[in-house]
Order: sequence, then structure tokens, then C-alpha cells
Amino acid sequence: MQAIANGLLLVLLIKGMILCITHTQDYYTIDKVQQHLEKMGHATWRLNSDEFGTQYQFEYIPGKDMYLQQGAKRIAAADITGVWYRKLWALQTPSALDTAYIPVFNKEYRTSLHIFFDALQQVPWINKMETDHAVGNNKLLQLQEAQLSGLTIPRTLLTNNPGQVQAFYTACQGNMIMKLHGALSRSMDASGAFFPTTRVTEQHLLQLDTLAYCPMIFQEYVPKAYELRIAYVDGAFYTGRINAVLDAAGQTDWRAAHVTLPWEPYLLPDAVAAGLHTFMQRLNLPFGAIDMIRRPDGEYVFLEVNPQGEWGMLQKYLGYPIAETIAEKLVNKIQHG
Repeated sequence: MQAIANGLLLVLLIKGMILCITHTQDYYTIDKVQQHLEKMGHATWRLNSDEFGTQYQFEYIPGKDMYLQQGAKRIAAADITGVWYRKLWALQTPSALDTAYIPVFNKEYRTSLHIFFDALQQVPWINKMETDHAVGNNKLLQLQEAQLSGLTIPRTLLTNNPGQVQAFYTACQGNMIMKLHGALSRSMDASGAFFPTTRVTEQHLLQLDTLAYCPMIFQEYVPKAYELRIAYVDGAFYTGRINAVLDAAGQTDWRAAHVTLPWEPYLLPDAVAAGLHTFMQRLNLPFGAIDMIRRPDGEYVFLEVNPQGEWGMLQKYLGYPIAETIAEKLVNKIQHG
């Protein structure tokens, strides 16, 4: 760490830094990872992506280094040794900015932010941003790769065609669910706008003309003994079980339950863990939050992986060292490649 004079402000130029990309509303998980990195002797810089246009200054000169500054702290891209990519959030805009200029503000600041990220491609990331986005934005790719990895998946249809939905409903003998490809809510408690996974009824089939406004994923309904949330960290598995059948509203989507359902520790069968490890390696994802169902007959069914999925509840309520594992795996990549 080096102090340099910048006008009347004493600026600290920090060297040998692990960058942690998140947003201002992220607390528990980001704190835990940073604390363990610091405990291991690695300085960290928290970059709140939503504040990039309001709280940060930057200087990029072709052929020279790129600098990012927040208050009295300043860092060069060349001094960043690794990146933990937690989340990328929408930009905050200055309250005094004319609304007509908001699209330009967002475009230019988003471009400037990604130029900085591009300068960090030679250091280890968990996860690489482009891979993270490619996987998170394509659930059909996830299902295809899961099946190729030996995992069981539900029959699936993504469409805006009412006739295809009718035929799929018949093929599933009326046992079908629908859900959005993307999430309206980014939190585990489904606060804010939220569209839960929904069991399709004959009444829904009368409204299929609305698919023209919003394509949806339709899947064969999978009966469940319980649901699993699995935090995968570069070969390590931390699994929580939740028994959603205890609440009628949560039987199709546990997030919609009217009561708080407890998490329980769970050990995956070796064959399932091996299939998931193969799956994550095929996708080149060191980290992901995986959702699965265990059927009453004992079969495990893969639903999806969220590269930016939530795992704080597994650490908080089950005592799993997920944050510590993320920190240690990233440091190992920095030190050994």
C-alpha cells in the first residue's frame, strides 16, 4: 500500500488486491468471503457495481495502466491478482440527471466498467463473467449439458406457441408446470416482483394467447419428496434439503410457502455428485447454486444452476464453510493457476 498526494486528498494506492464484484445491497455473503480472504493475508477491494457511475472515478490510457478510485482508495488494474464475481447490478443514476440522458449515462458507464473488467482477463476469476452470463442466460443449454453428464432432467419446452403448449400438456397427462426463463426477484425470500413456478391448470390453457407477450418454459411436473439447494465450489459440495411438501403453497415452488421452511443438512449420493461435477466442468463454472428434486421413488432430477445463486442461508443455518471455500479456492488459483 502506497500513499500519494492528490491535491489536498491523500490517496492510498493499493497493490496486490483481490477484486470482489457485487452491489450495495449485498451483505452477508460478500462480508464472509472478504473476511476470510483478509484472514488469509489477501487484501480485497469491494466494487459495488451499481455505484460505478456515482461513486467511482477512473483513468484509462491506452498502452498504460487503468486506475479505479473510490474516495481515498485507488487501485491499478495491473495490481489485481484475482476476481470473485458475485453479482453485477443495474447502475444507479444521479438524481439531478435529466431522464432523457439516462440511456446514454447507462451505456457509457456500463461500457467503461466492462473495459476495466476486460483488463483483468489474465487473472483467475470465480466465475469468469462471460461464462457466468452465457450459462445463466441459457437454461436449455444447462439442461442439455446436465443430460450429457448423466443427470436426469424433466421434459421441457420453451415456447410462445399456444398449440405446442396444448400438445405438451396432453403429453404430460396434465402434469405440467410453467415458469419464466429469467427471475424477477434476485433474493432467496422472493421479495419484490416474483413469479413462482406454477402448476398449469385447464384455466391457464384458456389464456395461452398471452404467450405472445411473454414466452415461458413449460416442464413436466416432477413429484417431490424434497428439494435440494447445492452450493458447488470447484469440486466441493454443500447441500441443503428443504421439505416443501409441508406447506401447500410451497409444494410447486418452496419460495412461495406461507411458512418458513427449515433447511436441513444433506449428503448427496456419490453418483449424483459425480454427475454434477462433470456438468460443472463441462460448463467451465467453478461456482454455482444448483437446484434439484428428489422424487419419492428416490430418483434425483436436475432443475437448473444459477452461477450467481444464493447460498448464504446454507452457511448461516447449517454452518457450512461456503465463503471460506470460495476464498481458499480462489487463492489456490492465484497461487497455483
